[in-house]
Amino acid sequence: MRLFIVPALLSTLLSVPAFADQTSGEIVAYDRLANVIVLADKSIWRLDAKTLVPSDLMAGDKVTLTFTSDGDNGAKPATALTRSE
Repeated sequence: MRLFIVPALLSTLLSVPAFADQTSGEIVAYDRLANVIVLADKSIWRLDAKTLVPSDLMAGDKVTLTFTSDGDNGAKPATALTRSE
């Protein structure tokens, strides 16, 4: 019986889709009041209200944003922001 349970459990764990996506780029503009970032590739990203943003974030900084795809509705607001070097 164990021989059946272990492969079934492994196949279930491996088939779980990844929920978080990431994108990286250089900041062109950042609106603190609207929680919106514009990257150099002209993509516009909304930030979740709970996303921690460094107080000295400015244009020219390279960042990685973590977000969740929302199917045909595009992407949900970014849930994490990290600086890249």
